[in-house]
Amino acid sequence: MSFFIADAWAEAAPAAQEPGVAGLILPMAVLAVFFLLFVLPQNRRQREHKKLLQSLVKGVEVVTTGGVLGRVVEVDDNFVTLEVAENVQICVQRNAVASLMPKGTYKAAKRKPESK
Repeated sequence: MSFFIADAWAEAAPAAQEPGVAGLILPMAVLAVFFLLFVLPQNRRQREHKKLLQSLVKGVEVVTTGGVLGRVVEVDDNFVTLEVAENVQICVQRNAVASLMPKGTYKAAKRKPESK
């Protein structure tokens, strides 16, 4: 029968090509973008917050992460005592301080609005 039908011979498989440098460009670019967009800004914020916590002294006006406005009365290694109203003091963790406020913010917030 081989006279009428040609024998089918399998061709040799092509040699496998390794991806090389061209195959690494896209993953490396994705990692670089991720690093630039997420890691660097987060590290910068952490450094600024650490610097802010080290600069806490008595009399500075701050806002906590919970939104409490107060004046620093006492600073400890782990805790900060804030005066939030006259003769009302609270103790918060030092890391709970979110930002420093300009001088006079605490006084302005304490003033009661005038009645109409």
